[in-house]
Amino acid sequence: MQYIKAPMNYIGNKYRILQQIQKWFPREINLMVDIFCGGCDVTFNTKANHHIANDLNFFVIEIYKEFQRIGIEKTIVQIDQTIHNWKLTKENKEAYEHFRAYYNRTKNPIDLYVLMCYSFNYQFRFNTAHEYNNPFGKSRSSFNRVMRENLTKLQGIIQQIQYTSYDFREFDYSLMKAGDFLYADPPYLITCGSYNDGKRGFKGWGEQDEKDLYEILDMLTDKGVRFALSNVSHHKGDRNDILLNWRKTRKYHMHKINFNYDNCNYQAKNSNNTTQEVLITNY
Repeated sequence: MQYIKAPMNYIGNKYRILQQIQKWFPREINLMVDIFCGGCDVTFNTKANHHIANDLNFFVIEIYKEFQRIGIEKTIVQIDQTIHNWKLTKENKEAYEHFRAYYNRTKNPIDLYVLMCYSFNYQFRFNTAHEYNNPFGKSRSSFNRVMRENLTKLQGIIQQIQYTSYDFREFDYSLMKAGDFLYADPPYLITCGSYNDGKRGFKGWGEQDEKDLYEILDMLTDKGVRFALSNVSHHKGDRNDILLNWRKTRKYHMHKINFNYDNCNYQAKNSNNTTQEVLITNY
């Protein structure tokens, strides 16, 4: 199967392991809810009659809503025009910083997407005032051919998705019933990255968040809704006992996922301390 890559490099995305996790997904899905959708790699590649993509990061959701509103073709035209008007290149740091200051005054979603394309490691980073503060990606980052192709492939797909931005506790789960499916890829409790450290303009992730999520998944199970939860059971000598005990008590299934972390900060020098990613399912 050829997968569609999201047009943004969202930290923690599941593009590289889609084949591994989707072999455990239900074959037939009425409503699919991606409750921590991030860049939407899982949403774009999961067949269902209806899709809802939700994320607390409303900046990302607003970008996708704007893609929907004006259409992919017009989006690309607007991106090219913005790049030209602001003289954005891989080497023009001054132009990038001027454009970043302009975005922080105006908050246009397409401008944010363009900023991300020219930023360091293509990251979404904000300060506590929700000002975009990722530095310039000199000599590396741009709206390149691959990103253009990934965005083009969303033509006809992005219109079929409903985007929402709620804390996972505030989402309306009454919408879900037997035959529906929820995928959850929350911040990982025993790892720490820019997406869950609580220092990027959004709150962090702690034990109470973990427990609240599990209560919701149990409630969905009792309703006959299927779920798949991505998480980490072990990381650099630490163990997620909350996850493991919950899984054992509820007799959920745990599938080990093989993820190569060689090029990211999850990798430990001691092979006995590497990260074990897992997928928990209730079916």
